[in-house]
Amino acid sequence: MSLNLRNVCIIAHVDHGKTTLVDHLLRQSGTFAQHQLLEERVMDSGDLERERGITILSKNTSVMVGDTKVNIVDTPGHADFGGEVERIMGMVDGALLLVDAAEGPLPQTRFVLQKALSKGHKIILVINKVDRPECSNGLRIHEVVNATFDLFLELGANESQADFPIVYAAARQGWCTTNFDDIRPLLDKEKKGTLKPLFDLILETIPAPVVSERSEFQMLVSNLSYSDYVGRLTIGRITSGSVKKNQKVFRQGLNPDGSPLTQQFTVSQVFTYVGLKQTEIPELEAGDIGVIAGNEGTEIGDTITSSNDLAPLPRIIVEKPTLAMLFSVNTSPLSGQEGEAIQSRKLRERLLKEVRHNVALRFEEVETSDQFRILGRGELQFAILIEQMRREGFEFMVGKPLVLYRTGEDGTRLEPIERAVLDLPEEYASDVTRIFQERKGTLTKYETMPHQEGIGKQRVRLEFDIPSRGLLGIRSRYLTATRGEGLFSSYVLEYAPHKGAIPHRQTGALIADRTGQSIEYALLTLEERGMLFIKPGVKVYEGMIIGENAKENDMNVNPCKEKKLTNIRSAHAEVLVTLSGIRDMSLERCLEWIDEDEWIEVTPENVRMRKKVLQENLRSVKREDRIK
Repeated sequence: MSLNLRNVCIIAHVDHGKTTLVDHLLRQSGTFAQHQLLEERVMDSGDLERERGITILSKNTSVMVGDTKVNIVDTPGHADFGGEVERIMGMVDGALLLVDAAEGPLPQTRFVLQKALSKGHKIILVINKVDRPECSNGLRIHEVVNATFDLFLELGANESQADFPIVYAAARQGWCTTNFDDIRPLLDKEKKGTLKPLFDLILETIPAPVVSERSEFQMLVSNLSYSDYVGRLTIGRITSGSVKKNQKVFRQGLNPDGSPLTQQFTVSQVFTYVGLKQTEIPELEAGDIGVIAGNEGTEIGDTITSSNDLAPLPRIIVEKPTLAMLFSVNTSPLSGQEGEAIQSRKLRERLLKEVRHNVALRFEEVETSDQFRILGRGELQFAILIEQMRREGFEFMVGKPLVLYRTGEDGTRLEPIERAVLDLPEEYASDVTRIFQERKGTLTKYETMPHQEGIGKQRVRLEFDIPSRGLLGIRSRYLTATRGEGLFSSYVLEYAPHKGAIPHRQTGALIADRTGQSIEYALLTLEERGMLFIKPGVKVYEGMIIGENAKENDMNVNPCKEKKLTNIRSAHAEVLVTLSGIRDMSLERCLEWIDEDEWIEVTPENVRMRKKVLQENLRSVKREDRIK
């Protein structure tokens, strides 16, 4: 049995360069030949990941360093996808902690590092982007190292973990060094660098996998994939024994009601990771991260064993959800015209499929047969799921994200509190502070970031403790206040007593009062009432939201009104007038904007908003009647 293995994951905040680092690790390890085309950010394989520039799903790859195989798992950098992070921590024995040399450790760094330290993993600190102008004098790099050390102590790292090795890197340029004094010569091209120091540190610092002495095969399912040829693929780390093609094994999982389930099946194929590819091999050995096929019912958290007598491994546990969202079949008058108007059975199947693949999501039935509730971590996580379903051709509706409360031991109502970390130009700090304090946010930290004269604006970092309710709909206001220059991230801190009422949207909606097609003349007359969301020539129906009213109550309007024709002409009668401005409502904007009495209608072609009650004579326009 070979133990020439290392299993390591990469921990980093969004945009700190981990996917770029993996690109260069693959290239310099010889996994790809120099003449071979390698896409940038090759680990971000999904369309949504490439479009948004974020990692959503954890992925596996491997490189050969001498005669040692190093399995590398790329983990998401956004707190909403923490479920992806938590389930792969059991697959690895150490981690590369990637920290931006100018920004320092940020919320997701803290969140994932805590998971890694609690597992007892050894950490290698990689200070990336040392080529940034703010780091030219080296002082900021030392500050970031000290801040990271403080974070280790704060998270309860033991003495061995706190004595972490440090690598200084410019992943974009494909080099790193363990010697701080070599940074300047490498930046000035006086020396030529590679990633060899990092490869050497991985072999020296990250321990080989610890495997059980038992001969029986045992593997915890940490991820799932699918092949058109062999069906569902089960991904995980082999903790003991080995497995071969055509071997009889047992799946130990759970029935829908939560009772234990044991199911025998035959392994149809066995794969391992060679670079980015899954390569078929005759046998998987203990310590390796591999893939087996042969069972369509496998779920994340199951244990695969060669003997029915072996007890299952502890199931993967993730942080509890903090938000809930209703999914419904599409009941609008335009249903079925732009996509597949799915029935409740198909919507239920699709949501259950997502929950099986994503352990951070949960599924609940509700009293209404055509609606279902999904529990999750954040607005972005919901937005990604909605966008994926939309691209699959489905039509459906979603409601406003709602916070999940808890009840304390003394009967008090508890709500999730989040730590929001903001990085923004100093000139906007007062406006942003006011916005967050209106949402019951408490400023806990105000830090001036390093700044080089003549390069960009002076930036500051603010930290607020704020209820999760207060963060709903705040992102667009924050970006507007910072002219798009602000960075925003958050993580759940604790559950605390309810902070009181928080204003959401103080304005009402402009609602179409009939079915038809919007006309420019009608929209021109409505402009003074508020902000429009639709252009001329758009199909509308009674109850559809076409804009935001300037006042707090809703207003039913006619967007289909045509100009009356007349024989009388005047010199100024036909002056060309155009609409002054229309707000483009993206899916995320809609999620932030809607109230509890409204739906978002999602189709492959459009995202619309509507009232839950379409008929004008069955709903009130008064805010106090509709928002209770």
